[in-house]
Amino acid sequence: MATKPKKKNPRLASGRKRVRQDIKINAANTSLRSKYRTVVKNVEKAVLAGDKDKATELFAKMQKVVDTVADKGIFHKNKAARDKSRLSAKVKGLAAAAA
Repeated sequence: MATKPKKKNPRLASGRKRVRQDIKINAANTSLRSKYRTVVKNVEKAVLAGDKDKATELFAKMQKVVDTVADKGIFHKNKAARDKSRLSAKVKGLAAAAA
């Protein structure tokens, strides 16, 4: 049974402060990353269901979240652009199929 070696606490005050900051930042980044994945998944579900109005509405909300996450550097800007592009194509394809 191999267990991880216990991390040592930093001695310097600046190091202890850095640890406290890292915990807060990590929690914020995890939350935003989760939000990103959720909004993308919601748009994909709406597209699969064939609900054009809902997909269009969710896509507009998704763009805002994706841009925010990319600006903060949690995901690369190119990944955000790629996801937006692919979902946009799916939503447009849904609109074209309905017409």
